[in-house]
Amino acid sequence: MSRKEAILNLREVLIKRRDALRRVLAGDLSSLKELRGQASGDVVDAALDSVHDEISSQLAQVESQELARTENALERMRDGHYGICEGCNTNIPMARLNALPYATYCIKCQREVERSGSTNDSEADWGRLLDAHSDEHDVSLNDMELDLS
Repeated sequence: MSRKEAILNLREVLIKRRDALRRVLAGDLSSLKELRGQASGDVVDAALDSVHDEISSQLAQVESQELARTENALERMRDGHYGICEGCNTNIPMARLNALPYATYCIKCQREVERSGSTNDSEADWGRLLDAHSDEHDVSLNDMELDLS
């Protein structure tokens, strides 16, 4: 099978995955709204509802990120840039694309991106903060006291 044929097959995979993610997200969001609208029985029920809402919300966030990456891959296909590494402009190996159809970097460039900490996904690591005025530059959110009242 030629690279072009393999990419056309991946296009179908990406379209099916995009449609499935859209359906799941629509269901997740509507179920979250329903859960918030229901009255809870007692404090334990409220706590369990809160935990369930948080897990559902986190799953929806992961699914929406995958949906965005999938739509980006389909856009790159339309533009003729799919399967080309954004770092070194070489073809991303088909084995990598088969494993991760929305990959935008070859493995070598992906490792470099992860090592340097820069990504194009606009995903900041808010678990670590940089305070330029402090002697100790890395501050973890776990080290901070937050007033949530």
